[in-house]
Amino acid sequence: MTSPYAQDGFGAGFEWGPVGAGVLAGDIVAVVDVLSFTTAVTVAADRGIDVYPYRWRDETAVAYAEQAGATLAVGRSEAGPGDASLSPVTIRRAEGIKRLVLPSPNGSTIAQQLSDGGATVIAVSLRNRLAAADWVREQGAGRRVVAIAAGERWPDGSLRPAVEDLWGAGGFLSALRYDDLSPEARAAVAAYDAIAGDLPRALSECAGGRELTQYGYPEDVAIAAEVDSSESVPVLVDGRLFRST
Repeated sequence: MTSPYAQDGFGAGFEWGPVGAGVLAGDIVAVVDVLSFTTAVTVAADRGIDVYPYRWRDETAVAYAEQAGATLAVGRSEAGPGDASLSPVTIRRAEGIKRLVLPSPNGSTIAQQLSDGGATVIAVSLRNRLAAADWVREQGAGRRVVAIAAGERWPDGSLRPAVEDLWGAGGFLSALRYDDLSPEARAAVAAYDAIAGDLPRALSECAGGRELTQYGYPEDVAIAAEVDSSESVPVLVDGRLFRST
């Protein structure tokens, strides 16, 4: 019996977090983590930097970066001149980096989780939602598409649905122009459409935007609000997200 949570029978679906990513199956899975993993990935792709998603920044990440011949991102608060972190502004300014291991407990974790599942995984943010939708259509008709909003975590570890990821997923699904969206996907599209004309301000005033600004990273919020500015579509192949040509 098909799970009622699988959104079966629709051309595009929408879910939240790592658990949702394990429930919904698609030919193409768009991971959306606007503040900040997938925004950082699109900035990296714009600069020709390949990103290796990883869950934790620990000793295993150090070994993984060495094995991949990549630079390991530092913690956001530890980034100095020339360092790259989960902060998109640091990636935009970094020099001499071609491969970057980018740990993140949300979007990066989901991307790594999906890497061996057989689906084509792409990184989507507000910056590249149109380019990603165009890329999906170029893959041919009949592809089932799933958008996974990464969300954040409350202190107890439970999922905090992050509205910026709902907007990012909805913006991408809206740009797909599919006629057979699941009800969940339609709700995401409606959320994006309701805020599309006011996204920069809304992004700065939502909880995630206020949090980053309070911690001293308003530029990261501004970069995330660069709607439709990127033509990069990072595709996950052999553990790395790279710009598809």
